[in-house]
Amino acid sequence: MFERFEKLVAPFEKTVLEVPPKGFWAFCWYYTKPVWPILAGVSLLGTLVAIVEVYIFTFLGDLVTWLEKSDPDTFVSQNWGTLLFMLVILLVLRPLLEVIWQLLFHQGLMGNYPMSIRWRVHRYLLRQSVSFYQNDFAGRIATKLMQTALGVREVVSRMADIMVYVAVYFTAAVIVVAGANIWLSLPFLVWICAYLLTIRFFIPKLRDVSKEQADARSLMTGHVVDAYTNITTVKLFSHAEREEAYARTSMLGFLKTVFLQMRLVTGLNIVLVFINMLLLTSIGGLSIILWKAGTVTIGEVTIAVAFVLRLQGMSHWILWELAGLFENIGTVQDGISTISREREVMDVKNAKALEVGQGEIRFDRIRFHYGKEAGVIEDLSLTIHPGEKIGLIGRSGAGKSTLVNLILRFYDLEGGRILIDGQDIANVRQDDIRAEVGVVTQDTSLLHRSIFDNVAYGRPDATREEVLAALEKAHALSFVDELEDMEGRKGLDAHVGERGVKLSGGQRQRVAIARTLLKDAPILALDEATSALDSEVELAIQESLFDLMQGKTVIAIAHRLSTIAAMDRLIVMDKGRIIEEGSHQELLERGGLYAQLWEHQSGGFLSSVQAA
Repeated sequence: MFERFEKLVAPFEKTVLEVPPKGFWAFCWYYTKPVWPILAGVSLLGTLVAIVEVYIFTFLGDLVTWLEKSDPDTFVSQNWGTLLFMLVILLVLRPLLEVIWQLLFHQGLMGNYPMSIRWRVHRYLLRQSVSFYQNDFAGRIATKLMQTALGVREVVSRMADIMVYVAVYFTAAVIVVAGANIWLSLPFLVWICAYLLTIRFFIPKLRDVSKEQADARSLMTGHVVDAYTNITTVKLFSHAEREEAYARTSMLGFLKTVFLQMRLVTGLNIVLVFINMLLLTSIGGLSIILWKAGTVTIGEVTIAVAFVLRLQGMSHWILWELAGLFENIGTVQDGISTISREREVMDVKNAKALEVGQGEIRFDRIRFHYGKEAGVIEDLSLTIHPGEKIGLIGRSGAGKSTLVNLILRFYDLEGGRILIDGQDIANVRQDDIRAEVGVVTQDTSLLHRSIFDNVAYGRPDATREEVLAALEKAHALSFVDELEDMEGRKGLDAHVGERGVKLSGGQRQRVAIARTLLKDAPILALDEATSALDSEVELAIQESLFDLMQGKTVIAIAHRLSTIAAMDRLIVMDKGRIIEEGSHQELLERGGLYAQLWEHQSGGFLSSVQAA
C-alpha cells in the first residue's frame, strides 16, 4: 500500500531544461506543477477533516444539552440513530480521512516533492557555465540546492494547510457559535483581529531575518567546505587557527541572525499567550453572564469553550506555521538568486550535430576579454591543419589555456569565429564539441569514485579490460594494483577521495592520461599534461602519448619546451596575440621570444621569472 502511494509521483522525469522563473510564486509553481494533483487532494482532505472536526465539536455541545434535558432511561432509545451516525463518523469516516491524508501527504508528497525539485535544479545547474562555479563556493551552491528544494515544499504545503484551517475551521467555528448566540461570537472576532495584527507585526520581520539567515548559513557552509576541500594547503601553511578565525567570522554572522530571530519568537509567543488568555477570559465571563440571563444553554457554552481551547492550540500552530512559512520564503528567495540565473553559454535553437572528419581547427579573428575591458585575446587568427600537431608557448597569462577553453566552448567569444572542419562551434551542440576533444590539464582533479569509474568517464561503455589497457599505456597499473580504500575496495574498485586527494599529483595525472587515451577523440588538447610527472615516468609514457597523437589534431601547451620542440609547428603567444610561429629550429634562428625562453631553460624548465 505504501509503495503504491510512493509511486504517485515520478521525481526523476527528464523535463525540458529552461531558466527557472525569477518571480517568487512563479518559481514555486514551476517546481510544483508535477505534484499539484496530489497537493490538491491533500488540501481537499484537509478541508473535509476541518469540517468533520467542527461538526464533532457541535455534536458534543448538543450532547451536553440533550443529557441535561433527557431522561436517562429513554435517552439511548430516543437518540440511537443520531448516536450511531456519530459513531460511524468518529470510528470510520474521521480515521479513513486521516489514513488517506497521511498516505497522500507523507508517502506521495513529502519525499517526492523536494526530490523532484532537487533533480530538476541539479540538471539545470550541471549545464551552467564554468565561470558560474568559479565565482562561488561549490558547498554554497549545493547548500542552496538542498535548502531551496525543502523551502519550496514547506512554503506550498504550509500555505495550503493554513488556508484550509483559517478559511474553513475558524469561519465554521464563528458561524456555529454565532448560531448559538451572536454575543458569544464577538470575542472570537476581536481575537482574530488581534491575531492578524500580531501576524502583521511579527511575520514580515521573521521573513526578513530568515532571508538573511539563509544567506548567512550558506556562506558559513561555503567557508567550512572551502577549508575542508583545501585541507592540504591549510596544513602546509599551518593555518588551522587562521581558518578558525575565517570560519568564526561567518559563524558569528549566522549567530547574529539566530539571536535576532529568537528575540522575535519570544516576543511573538508572549503576545500570543496574552491574547489567548484574553479570549478565554472574555468567553468564560460572557458565558456566565448570558447563562444567568437564560439566553444560552450549558451545551452552547460547552461548544464555545471547546472552540476557544481548540483555537488556543491552533493559534500557536498557525503562527509557527506562518513563521516557518516566511522562514522558508526567505530561503527560497535566497535560492532563486543562484538557481534562476541565465546560462552564460547555451546551445542555439536547433543546434546542429558536430561532424568531425579531418579535425581542422580555424580561429577567425577571435576576440575574448573575460568580460573585461583589457583584452586577453585580441584579433587572433590561426589555422591548425588536419592531423597537425602544434605547440603553444608563451609566458604565463599569454592566453594559451584560454585558447583551449574557447575551443571547448567553456566561454562564448566576444568577436570572431572558431570553426572545426568548417563548422562554427557557436552553432553546434556543446556536448558534441567536448565529445570530439580529448583534454589533459595541468590541474587534474578526479571524481570521488573508483579508479574504474574515473578512467571509464572517457568512454562509459568501456570494459574492465579496456580500462586496464589504458592504465597500462599510461604507466599507472603499478600503483593502481596496490590501492585499497577505507571500505576495503582494491585496485580498479578503490575510491580515490574528493578530487582524487588519495593519489599523488603524478598518479592523478596518469589516471587522467589513461582516461583521455580511452576516450580516443580526434582532437587532442594537452595543457601541461606531463607537468606533475617526474622525468623517468614522463619519458616512459612519452611513447604512449605519441601513439595517442597519431592521426589526431593536437594542441599542446608546455613550459618544458623540450617536450614540445618536436611538434610540427610552434606558436608563440604574448598578451593574447601570436608573435612568432615556425619549427623549433626556425624560431631559434629568428632570435625572438622563443629563443629567449629556450636560453632561460635549465634542465628543461623555464625560469620562474619568465614563465609560470
